[in-house]
Amino acid sequence: MTSQSHDPPALDALTAGARAAAQKGPPPVHLWNPPYCGEIDMRIAADGTWFYMGTPIGRPALVKLFSSVLRRDPERFVLVTPVEMVGIVVEDAPFLAVEMIVEGDGAARRLSFRTHVDDVVEADAEHPLRFEREATGGLRPYVLVRGGLWARVVRPVFYDLVALGEVREVDGVAKFGIAAGGTFFPMADAAEAAEWS
Repeated sequence: MTSQSHDPPALDALTAGARAAAQKGPPPVHLWNPPYCGEIDMRIAADGTWFYMGTPIGRPALVKLFSSVLRRDPERFVLVTPVEMVGIVVEDAPFLAVEMIVEGDGAARRLSFRTHVDDVVEADAEHPLRFEREATGGLRPYVLVRGGLWARVVRPVFYDLVALGEVREVDGVAKFGIAAGGTFFPMADAAEAAEWS
């Protein structure tokens, strides 16, 4: 008895290309410039769920594989292999930071984040934290994973992050933020942060 794939042909070709590229370590997607083949009916929802043709992709290994060939180009998010490039929709950030590991204190503090696809990134000047204002007035935190691809920090991890916050003067203004990787990442004015407790 032979096994058969039930994925549509476009997904099969993309999967095969991604698998071939991933066999040699992290794919150098920033070096590839294959022809753009248009949009594919794939999206990453704000909650981190990957969908293909409206259906969630239920195989975590396949999601990890696709995430390894994801790239942010100036005009769109693309999945790229050495032979083809297709556009996809990303509702917010392509990754979620679901775990934070804290090592050290003060200027020596290191914060590492693990994404829902098991990428690990340490917050520093090259992988900054940023905080965007939500319509409700709250903050939405992100950490840069690679090449313009950000991970939204999930709410429980954000609370842990806030607990590590401190006040520092930035350009003559007292700011509440996070020190990590030799960098201070301002989150909000200190007066606003004082109202959070």
